[in-house]
Amino acid sequence: MSRDLTFHGGRIEAAARQYPDAPCPWLDLSTGINPHAWTPPAGLVVDQHRLPSGEALAWLLAAAGAAFGFAGALAAVPGSELALRLLATLDLPRPWHVVTPCYRTHRDALPGAEAIAAERIGEVAAAGGTLLLANPNNPDGRLIAPEVLLAAARTLGARGGMLIVDEAFADALAGASVLPLLRADDPVVVLRSFGKFYGLAGVRLGFVGGAQPEVTRIAALLGDWPVSATALAYGTAAYRDVAWAARMRGRLVAEAVALDGLLADCGLAARGACPLFRLAERDDARTVFERLASAGILTRPFDERPGWLRFGLPGAGFDRLHAALAADG
Repeated sequence: MSRDLTFHGGRIEAAARQYPDAPCPWLDLSTGINPHAWTPPAGLVVDQHRLPSGEALAWLLAAAGAAFGFAGALAAVPGSELALRLLATLDLPRPWHVVTPCYRTHRDALPGAEAIAAERIGEVAAAGGTLLLANPNNPDGRLIAPEVLLAAARTLGARGGMLIVDEAFADALAGASVLPLLRADDPVVVLRSFGKFYGLAGVRLGFVGGAQPEVTRIAALLGDWPVSATALAYGTAAYRDVAWAARMRGRLVAEAVALDGLLADCGLAARGACPLFRLAERDDARTVFERLASAGILTRPFDERPGWLRFGLPGAGFDRLHAALAADG
């Protein structure tokens, strides 16, 4: 297994090169993206011949804000990954801290930041600076109550600090977001992802919300056309489809419980509050990864934690995953 497959999820082409005898099509469980994607309505028209309009952007922001339960400052970005990479341009207060374990880009987003455990959030907040974390967390699915994060943010704010919360997976879990709790003066910036919950990662759409100066700065950096016409049309229609979102949250929770049972039956202890993925631990996790890859199933291994293996929901591939894991036993 090369380092390519431990760097990010979704690298099916790299996996296919390394395991050329694996059966196709590959089952990609490495990303935590919803396997049951939202489907655009038949009448949805995307005009690719003109520049995206300001009116369409306003509609998208209104629909997303309503879905998030948030009426404050909000900017669209071409994916939350880019939003993370723009953080270093914001002149955020120092010292910088990143809660670990974390998504790899968190470490890149604030170069030189001190890595801390979640248990130290209150202690670090009392000293000021900037604190970056994900909630629900990636890769372990840890969830911190939004009220706890808000209290930490206000402690930071009293010392001129800032809290950055990556909520890329928050759509999948009702009540996980801090956005509905925010006042206009709270020193919080929240990053949101469209593609993970709605299963359309290729659309490349995300949001930055919260503290007005920081949101305004990112919107200005991206200019008048921050996202494509497809992102505007799909995002607006999907966020307005509140019935689909409610049904999907229930479905994902049920499938996550089923995945827990499948993994347990095969000797893998799984954990995490986010229904889009589970983190499993076993001493021979690398061997499990190799066997699954040989069966055309890509999971997410970790360089720094060789006993960890993350599983996205298999969707229609439950039986295939079970057969491959049972063969491992």
